[in-house]
Amino acid sequence: MLALVVVGYAAWAAPAPVTVEIKDFKFTPGSVAVTPGTTVTWHNGDESPHTVTFTDSGVSSAGLERDDRFSYTFTKPGTYHYVCKIHPTMRADVVVR
Repeated sequence: MLALVVVGYAAWAAPAPVTVEIKDFKFTPGSVAVTPGTTVTWHNGDESPHTVTFTDSGVSSAGLERDDRFSYTFTKPGTYHYVCKIHPTMRADVVVR
């Protein structure tokens, strides 16, 4: 006779995705806190093109036209600052912890 005993089970689920809106020449929210493995998607709701360009790495979106999206999955803890390369006064960050 074979018996199976289940002591405990924890289901692993990927972190919920996060969306940052680009509207009125701002990233909203201006700062997001996520866990490693989270995908952040930026959605351009402006008529003007914008980019998502990280200041400490070579990661950058192409120019995002209205309703375009750019996604990036964060795998390592840290603070990731980014700007719009076209409008450098637009600044925000993602904190991964």
